[in-house]
Amino acid sequence: MTGRERVSAMLRGAATDHLPFMPITMMFAADRAGIPYRRYATDGAALAEAQLRVAEEFGADHISAISDPAREVADLGGAIEWFEDQPPAIRGEASLLEEKSKLAELAVPDPEAPGRMSDRVRGVRCMAGRAGGSLMIEGWVEGPCAMAADLRGMNALMLDFHDDPQFVEELMEFAVRMEARFAAAQVAAGATLMGIGDAAASLVGPRHYERFVLAWEKRLVEQIHALGVPARLHICGNTKKIVRGMGATKCEIVDLDFLTPLAEARAAMGPQQVLLGNIDPVRALRDGTPESVYAAIAECHAQAGARYIVGAGCETPRGTPVENVRAMARYAAEHN
Repeated sequence: MTGRERVSAMLRGAATDHLPFMPITMMFAADRAGIPYRRYATDGAALAEAQLRVAEEFGADHISAISDPAREVADLGGAIEWFEDQPPAIRGEASLLEEKSKLAELAVPDPEAPGRMSDRVRGVRCMAGRAGGSLMIEGWVEGPCAMAADLRGMNALMLDFHDDPQFVEELMEFAVRMEARFAAAQVAAGATLMGIGDAAASLVGPRHYERFVLAWEKRLVEQIHALGVPARLHICGNTKKIVRGMGATKCEIVDLDFLTPLAEARAAMGPQQVLLGNIDPVRALRDGTPESVYAAIAECHAQAGARYIVGAGCETPRGTPVENVRAMARYAAEHN
């Protein structure tokens, strides 16, 4: 089976020759390609080349356009801080929506216009042109809570949940409208899977997640499905109290950080949900040995059961020994 066939079969509940392997690689990929991270995040062709090299070297079943959460904010005119060999950062002290009234002035950017969003589209197009027939090509968008926090600032958003819930709804509606358009451009460029990163959702608490976030995550997933591709949801951090809701989004893949045991996720989501992850990226993957990494993935597999994709709890960290990444790949290749 090709990587694309293997992942597709897993999502359909069909037989696979072995478990899919879908690690998140960003700084790790840039380092393996020998390029500074600023170039990785600003040159879609370089990103695509780095992803292809990692997939070939380690036998990954997908390649991904994920790089940083600052693409949409940059194209909306937000303040971004740049570093030569680290991901760009959104300047929280200068939030684009420091004044809530500015939301009415924002227009959804054209993902094909010159800017950072179009660079991701370019990266997807490059990846699809090189490996669309053999690997799953993953586009990437920000989730509604993450984008709301990126635009408003996390602390201000937390207060808005209490003080101005109508504004929160309007902000998340804008976020979903923008990300749906961004996803559509990536699918048109060749993406066969759409990743959603909604890191801020793990910080808002279960009550606000159920009241504000979940419905908009569902809306975004519905619009991705309408494009004809499956969705992968990743929420960094401790998601134990919202894990049932994550399953309710109807994402084909729920990608869990290491703080949420897969056994708890399986119990909350039922036997049909495909789970991905979720060893500790630092202590287990970067700082472990090939033998301990293999054993940790085996424990994740035992907890998750049959509907399972091998990966770490989040990004493969810079400096991870290649032998440890190969141990994850070897476990996937030896089990189904």
